[in-house]
Amino acid sequence: MIRVKVPLDLHAVAIGGSGAFALATPLRVRDLVEFAVREAIGLRAPQDKFARSMHRTLAGLAAGDYIVDVNGRTFADPDAIVVCEQTADVRFFLARRRALHRI
Repeated sequence: MIRVKVPLDLHAVAIGGSGAFALATPLRVRDLVEFAVREAIGLRAPQDKFARSMHRTLAGLAAGDYIVDVNGRTFADPDAIVVCEQTADVRFFLARRRALHRI
């Protein structure tokens, strides 16, 4: 599990005038995956490593190799919208079970 901080939706506060709307931030799954990859490889990782990791991660998601679980809800589409508060727990699961190879 990778716990990521969810940015506040300051635009909702400016329009609605209520802090309650800022607590629930709608994000694309792709953005949460980006936060999770950044958290996993570290903030000091080179930008090219981050870009390669994101490319491989999104390609695997698009190919159906795995699914993403965000706070207990599963997603296979990186463009799906999920509403999160303050933090989100992101998990990656294989979409199908792999056979064990014995030597």
